[in-house]
Amino acid sequence: MPEAAAPTPAGPPPLDAATRELLARAAHLEKHPLARLVSLVEREGEEARARRAALFRFLRDHEAEYRPRARVVGITGTPGAGKSSLIGRVALECFAGDAHMRIAVLAIDPSSAESGGALLGDRLRTHFPVGERRIFFRSQATQGDLGGMGRRTFAVTRLLRHLFDLVFVETVGIGQSEIEITRVADLVVLVMQPLAGDHVQFLKAGIMEVPDVFVINKCDEEALARRSAHELRAALAYAKVGGPSADAHHLFQTSATTGRGVPELAAFLRSGAVRPHGRAGRHAQEVHFLCKAVAERWGRFGTDEAERALAALPPAVRAAATYEELEAVVLAAIARRIRRPASEV
Repeated sequence: MPEAAAPTPAGPPPLDAATRELLARAAHLEKHPLARLVSLVEREGEEARARRAALFRFLRDHEAEYRPRARVVGITGTPGAGKSSLIGRVALECFAGDAHMRIAVLAIDPSSAESGGALLGDRLRTHFPVGERRIFFRSQATQGDLGGMGRRTFAVTRLLRHLFDLVFVETVGIGQSEIEITRVADLVVLVMQPLAGDHVQFLKAGIMEVPDVFVINKCDEEALARRSAHELRAALAYAKVGGPSADAHHLFQTSATTGRGVPELAAFLRSGAVRPHGRAGRHAQEVHFLCKAVAERWGRFGTDEAERALAALPPAVRAAATYEELEAVVLAAIARRIRRPASEV
């Protein structure tokens, strides 16, 4: 007997009044309601999944009010390059150039192998005026994820897109496997130190293909800054990365201490020179992270079932569905194969 086709995604129940109130208050930049919404998106479990599904369907159905307008900028680089301090200076410069600008910062920190917790030290490096409503800062632990982000980073950025104009995602630090930020961000900024040899190491690791913008930070001394910029341009030319995009318009020399180059970098990030919904598009993003989550729990079996279930959906239905609705279809398909209720998958 042939297997049944994957069901059409069923719409979630209506968003409850309490969550609607949290969303309305978060849209007016109230920090506590916004933090509670982010916690809801990060939470695991069947109840949280149902509320999250209702939340994102509500946002999709009310795009005129909650338009997904934010540009997501990934900030990566080696530890010690000054990423957090630079984000703080760029954010303040953006506020100076646009009084209505809203900025969220999602800082990812590594989790302890013993406790599972994180130092969350980026809060020590990023300084904002007390009581500034236009900025929202959130720390997030990786929870063992090796992609440079946390397991729920993508879900949180989906929410923040609807509430802010610019979202900075600061990764743990880049390495050969830590390139997941390219799946989330509209623009990826690689931050390096002068004469640290970073560009040579990244060239060997193939990381030079990841960023759209290169920033040499801590350029407090002119001669060192010029030499580092020259060596980086030479490395980019040798690697043939980006062609014309590797010119001075996409290579910045900055100092979070003196403010050098910060206005130019902030203006570029605010200019809209980014791709909507990331490099791969909204639907491709959601499918990627859905399959990744399924693989972490179910391995290759789960990935195969996910691909079959998604392929069985009509293209128009698949494209219009939210992440949570696609997730429900995949989990239902897995539940049928292992003969367990979907609520237990």
